[in-house]
Amino acid sequence: MTTMTLRGIDDTIAAVLKDKARQEETSVNAVMLRILKESLGIEKKKRFTVYNDLDHLAGTWSVQESDDFLRATAVFEKVDEDMWK
Repeated sequence: MTTMTLRGIDDTIAAVLKDKARQEETSVNAVMLRILKESLGIEKKKRFTVYNDLDHLAGTWSVQESDDFLRATAVFEKVDEDMWK
């Protein structure tokens, strides 16, 4: 493998690359390699998009709210056998 140095990366690009790497839980190097491969047509862009806009809501229910939700949706756990005949 070849090692290359990329010069002239401005602060905005550096910040966006670091943020992207943090979001993808990977290194800046891995993000840059993926972007290069995708833009050069070496690797197809992934179709699955990871969204993080609702992450702040995850795990915010209280025990009572969780119990209420499970109780209210328990009816959906039952399969109507006649419907599947």
